[in-house]
Amino acid sequence: MKQFFKMFFASLLAMIVAGVVIFGLLIGLIVSAVSSSISENNEVVVTDKSVLLFDMNQRIHEQGEKNQFAMFSDENTYLPGLYDIVKSIEYAKEDDNVEGIVLKLSNTPNGWATLQQLRVALKDFKTSGKFIYAYGEIIPQNAYYVASVADSVFLNPVGGMELKGFATVLAFFKGTLDKLEVEPEIFYAGKFKSATEPFRKTEMSDENRQQIMAFQEDFWVQFSEAVGERLGNNVDKVNELAKSGAIEFPKDALENNLVDGLWYSDQVNDLLRKRLGVDSDDDIKLVSVNSYADKVRKKNSRKDDRIAVLYAEGSIVDGEANDVYQIASKNMVQTIREIRKNDKVKAVVLRVNSPGGSALASEVILRELQLLQKDKKLIVSMGDVAASGGYYISSHADSIFVMPNTVTGSIGVFAMLFNTQKLMNNKLGITFDEVKNAPYADFPSGIRPMTPDEEQKIQRSIDNIYNTFKTHVAKGRRMTMEQVDEIAQGRVWSGTDAVANGLADGYGDLDRAIASAAKMANIDDYSIQTYPEPIDRLETLLKQMGSSQEAAAKVIAEGVKNEITEEFKWLKQVKAIRDMNGRNMMLMPFEMNTY
Repeated sequence: MKQFFKMFFASLLAMIVAGVVIFGLLIGLIVSAVSSSISENNEVVVTDKSVLLFDMNQRIHEQGEKNQFAMFSDENTYLPGLYDIVKSIEYAKEDDNVEGIVLKLSNTPNGWATLQQLRVALKDFKTSGKFIYAYGEIIPQNAYYVASVADSVFLNPVGGMELKGFATVLAFFKGTLDKLEVEPEIFYAGKFKSATEPFRKTEMSDENRQQIMAFQEDFWVQFSEAVGERLGNNVDKVNELAKSGAIEFPKDALENNLVDGLWYSDQVNDLLRKRLGVDSDDDIKLVSVNSYADKVRKKNSRKDDRIAVLYAEGSIVDGEANDVYQIASKNMVQTIREIRKNDKVKAVVLRVNSPGGSALASEVILRELQLLQKDKKLIVSMGDVAASGGYYISSHADSIFVMPNTVTGSIGVFAMLFNTQKLMNNKLGITFDEVKNAPYADFPSGIRPMTPDEEQKIQRSIDNIYNTFKTHVAKGRRMTMEQVDEIAQGRVWSGTDAVANGLADGYGDLDRAIASAAKMANIDDYSIQTYPEPIDRLETLLKQMGSSQEAAAKVIAEGVKNEITEEFKWLKQVKAIRDMNGRNMMLMPFEMNTY
């Protein structure tokens, strides 16, 4: 009876929690619907002498997303993606009501290829004669890379600025596993395939260090040339400042012409008023780039001939997506089939921003893309990263475009299993016994070491998939297997190297890929149709509700992620380790933080 009441009250509590969560979400949907209706009727009006405000702190995804949670904050109901923002900057160039752009500088969570595309767009905007001003209290290197294109950069007099060179930091877990007496059983193909190194080594291998140094150097060339433009094309001075650590205080940045003034925000506002020709007491008409991008997006007309932009952002996983940004094979296949059946779509651009993931899911997606290519041209546009599985699904495209700061390649495969026998026996006092009627009935186990024969079986599987990977690249890129083998081996390449070694066809952002697709499809007058539908976090959360506990966990996870952004990525890495246990993977090293 005691157990009965325990279960009864536990169930009752779960029902109450579920009721509260669902009621809150339903109310949110209603309020959001009303808010959306109001926002549509009160669309952002850009009047004479407006200035666009771009906050560098915002996370920019490839595709825009609906923000139903905006009712709890001052955020927009639509958060634009990278392409939305780039197109809005392009539109603002010709908008007579927009006088210029202000960049609010701070640490930015965006990758180097994303920042490079933003910088290119801003540089083009300047050709209109309109101004770009940048201001920050703290200016990190990645934000300064974009800000270097501005007419003037201002730093808070007691703030700080970085110019220190690049460092790439990897975390290694072998020591932790040793303490827990967990033995990783690791298999891989490709001497540069370093995704398993955090579990089998305590430091980088020579091969991994070599590849990181190579693409890091390519990134630094892009950075130093951009900053060097501000200094009269003096790249040598940029290198000298970084190596000497000369930029310690705001005055150092000013004396070396990295910034144009040590000003407070009110002084920057005074400059804006003077530039706009308005009175000192007048408000500056600042319009957020998010609001402006949404306004521009709604102006797009739908034409009969269309080019589909298919977004593939996040890790590649089997089956259905269980997180917001994932490339799930089942969802992706459904979307590709929808595009293939749409006669109005004349060509497809696959926009890839993925470090890879499941080898099986990558193969399933590639197969569906190959079927699509029987009816339509396929162009790939690579973002910050399109490596391993991300390159696998790109390999058969008619053309591949990268940014110089794209990370790609990593043609290799690995699998990991974890033998927990010693942990169970020595730490927890748990033992196991079994009865089996065939030698491999309990394989893979996880609670005992593998036999040599079992190890060979897994390695043969890895080698087979690696050969399949190289075969796809050879066929798709029209190379010999020997040529592919030279640039494979799991090695990561920069976009610069990818163009040189044949993994990509040329440099360019999403617009370049779209133009190429239009040319291949022989169409001039067309509209862009994006797939899948923009993500709605609230709808995604509702779909993921399988039980009251699951619902509560999702809500809590969203809150935790927002509050501890940096720490949350480590929690996701631990989950990733669990999910990949015993599976064949095409994945880059977990997290390569280059800053």
